[in-house]
This record gives sequence, structure tokens and C-alpha cells, in this order.
Amino acid sequence: MGSHNGRFVISVRKALLFISSLLCLLMASSTSAASNFPGMEHSGVKEFTLESVRESLIRQEDTIIFSLIERAKFAFNSSLYGESSIEIPGFYGSLIHYIVKEIERIEAKVGRYENPEEHPFFPDDLPCSLLPPHNYPQVLHPAAASININKKIWEMYFKLLPLLTEKGPDDGNYASIAASDLACLQALSRRIHYGKFVAEVKFREAPQDYGAAIRAQDRDALMKLLTFESVEEMVRRRVEKKAMVFGQEVSLSDDINGKYKVDPTILSRLYGEWIMPLTKLVQVDYLLRRLD
Repeated sequence: MGSHNGRFVISVRKALLFISSLLCLLMASSTSAASNFPGMEHSGVKEFTLESVRESLIRQEDTIIFSLIERAKFAFNSSLYGESSIEIPGFYGSLIHYIVKEIERIEAKVGRYENPEEHPFFPDDLPCSLLPPHNYPQVLHPAAASININKKIWEMYFKLLPLLTEKGPDDGNYASIAASDLACLQALSRRIHYGKFVAEVKFREAPQDYGAAIRAQDRDALMKLLTFESVEEMVRRRVEKKAMVFGQEVSLSDDINGKYKVDPTILSRLYGEWIMPLTKLVQVDYLLRRLD
């Protein structure tokens, strides 16, 4: 039993080293890509419109769909998610919790969370960035920094995961699965917290429409102003169609077999039942503090 535990600990260490190395290599490209604010250049504000924000949201659909398709190729490995499946000195929780927390500490040191588009899942006790601060455009109200609903996104994702994956035996493939989970979580978090930018541009275009509800701290009135059912239906349909195109099994024949790597209706539901409602929650939380 002791030798088995020793091999397991070694496997975990290898997994952490692999993921840490991978993410450090990706940080340079991911930081520069993520810092492309809607309709803006690094040298300053060029354009900030509702249309530019919408274009960014549409591009993020692609990232989310591809990330979830990639995750679906792995089984649901319960050893990664059970709180009692592994013992780590000084830590209690699931292996995925531990891996994400440790990776976020590395990413914090290289400035990932200095970017207002990025939000850690475990923000407590993160180290400061070791790099010189980047001059991000100051688009949002300062209150935006205090809005982080990643706890809800974490819960949402692990409810969704069994719908995308099949149960399988413990194959020890913790590194690849955890890296894929984190890519999905970060893509979802970025999209949902992008509601701050949506709320800001909407407020700038119609301050008189939102001002009264903000001063009255009327959440229901703000939610009504932000809800456009026809637009939400269009988004659900577009996401389902993208999932059909991106996730279809391709053959050299002209026949379409109707097989998909991920059920497109699940991704449409993901947007309709979780992503868009949570995005509007972020928008309302932001707008309530917009006049502070």
C-alpha cells in the first residue's frame, strides 16, 4: 500500500510539473491575446462600442466550444474531483482544486490577473506579479475589480461536465485532464465576466435609461433593461450551429453521418441556462456600483 501511495504522489508531482511548464509557456501568448480589449489598441483607446464588444463575445464563443470539445475526449476521472481521493500535506480538497490553485499562483507571478479580463478562481493569498505592470486601458469603473463570481462558474462547470464526458476508469491522466478543465474554466470565466464591458458600453450609450434604476438600486429594473430575448435566442442558435460545424465527424465522403464530438444542444443549453444568465448577473452587479 505504501509503495502504491508513493507512486501516486510521484504521478501527482509529474502532473503538476507538466501543467505548470505548459501554462508558463502559454502565458506569453495568452496574456497578450487576452489583453486585446474590444476595439482597442495597446497604445490607448481607439474605439469602444457595443458592436466591438459583441464581436469579442462572438469570438469567445469559438474558444468555449473548442475547449469543451477538447475536454469531451477525456473521460470523467472521479479521482481528480473527489475530495478524499488524494492526501496532500497541508491541503484538504480535490486534486483539481489543488492543481488550479497552484497554477493560479504561478500565473499571478507573471501578471495574468493584472488584466481586468482575467479572474482567479482562488483569489485569496495570491502572490503579487513579478513583472512590471502593463498599462491596460482604463475602461471600467474601479468597482469592477471587486466583482468575481467564479465560485458560481466553478459549480456550474462541474454540473455540466458529466453531460459532456463519459465515466471511465482511473487512467492516471491527471495532467492532460486538469489542463483541459482549466482551459474550459478560464474561457467560461472570461466570457461571463465580460459582462462588465457589456454593461459599461450600454451605460455609456444610454446613461439616462440606466441612471434611474442604478440610483434606486433596482436590480429587477436593470435586469429588464439588459434582457433581449430575441438576441438571446439568436445566440443559442448560433452556438448550436457552431457546435455542429466544429464538432462533426468529418469523412472524405459527402455523407453527413450526424455524429458530433459534443451534443450541440448541450452547448446551446449551456448558453441559455448558465452563461447568459450569469453574464447578466455580472452586468447588474457592475451597474449597481457604476455611479459610486
